[in-house]
This record gives sequence, structure tokens and C-alpha cells, in this order.
Amino acid sequence: MIELTTRRLGDHEILHAYPAGKATQPLPVIIFYHGFTSSKLVYSYFAVALAQAGFRVIMPDAPDHGSRYRGDEQSRLGQFWPILHGNLVEFAGLRDALFAAGLVADKRLAVAGASMGGMTALGIMTQHPEVTCVASLMGSGYFLTLADTLFPPSGDSEAVRASLRAWDVTDALPRLADRPLFLWHGEADDVVPAGETFRLQQALIREGLDKRLTCVWEAGVRHRITPTALDATVDFFLKNL
Repeated sequence: MIELTTRRLGDHEILHAYPAGKATQPLPVIIFYHGFTSSKLVYSYFAVALAQAGFRVIMPDAPDHGSRYRGDEQSRLGQFWPILHGNLVEFAGLRDALFAAGLVADKRLAVAGASMGGMTALGIMTQHPEVTCVASLMGSGYFLTLADTLFPPSGDSEAVRASLRAWDVTDALPRLADRPLFLWHGEADDVVPAGETFRLQQALIREGLDKRLTCVWEAGVRHRITPTALDATVDFFLKNL
């Protein structure tokens, strides 16, 4: 049995899932980030599966998504990279609120996400050594190059790139290698190319930094989450968090 609610934590509303009766008991915590134009409620099946496995799951809405959506779809479509950056800089406040509330057991705090959420998880891993382990599904950490092809930034593109530079994985491989990292990608992904995950996998292997890396690929799968991806994510956290 699990319980699932929405509540305010820090500055924004979150979806909160946990084993029944353990609303305030310290537990290992996973902060899970959703994809672009989606919401925490759409991805709540991850919260259900992970809470059933014994974890506390916190799902925020990205800026201008879900409970924070301002209603202008065309404007939002031109703001992919600023929205991703918003996720990245808001993480610290969410982390602090969790610890202040006494909800995290033994500093066991993980980050995960899918698509834009997977990109968020990788970016957070580059800057936050306190995160125990990370799972990125159909994401990429190569922000500066991917911005050329995936939702190219409108307006001042150089300012957008500058804001993302510190979070890019290119020069942060050792910081990705010192903790367990899970990568999943459908090989036929038609939005975020599977080559993005392969690039990171191979970079870590070349540097001898892949000892704590788990990669799962699914042939023929486009940009969507599969039951295999969900099960593998739960298994990863059961082993590493």
C-alpha cells in the first residue's frame, strides 16, 4: 500500500508518494523530474512504482508546466532551455526543504527523470555531490551541442548557452563517475537521439570511469517509457539507494 498526495514543499507544489503510514518518517528519497510539455501527474506512474518499492518520491512541476502552466503553449515551446535551467537552479531549494522537514533517511537522496527530466538529472549530478545516485531515461547531458538541434533557443542564444555551461557533462565526467549512474534509452528515439546516451557511455568508458555505470538499451523503441525502463529504474534504486 502507498499514499500519494499533492502538497507544497519549498516554493512550489509537488506530488508526494510514499509507503502507507510513512508520511513523516525519514526514508530514502528520489526527486523525479518529468518531460517537456508534460507534468508531474502524467509521470506519476514512476511515483507509484518507486513508492511501492519503499522510497519517498517527490515530483515537482518544471517552470511553466503542470500547476505552474501559464496557458501560452507557443511561448512555452520556445523556452525549452530556460525551463531546463529553471529545474536545475530550483533543485537546491527543494533539497533544503526535504532535509529541513526531516524526510530524508541517512542523506540517501537520489535524482531521476525522463527526457527533459533526464537531462535535469544529469545536470544536477554535475553540480551536487551530495546526491547519492542518478537515473536518466532518454535524456542527454550535452546541453551546449544539443541546443543546436533540439528546440534551438530563441532570443539571446548565447546567454542561454552561458547559463547551461556549468551544468553540461562534457567537462564533468569524473563527477558523474563517483556515484552510481543509470542510463536508459530507446534505440529508435525520434526526439532525443539515442546517440546522446551512447556518447556519454563511450566517453566514460574511454576515461575508465564506467565502473558505476549501468546502461540499458531497447531496440525499436521511440521516445517513450516502456515497462522494461520502469522496472530497470526501480531495480537500480533498490540496489544503489
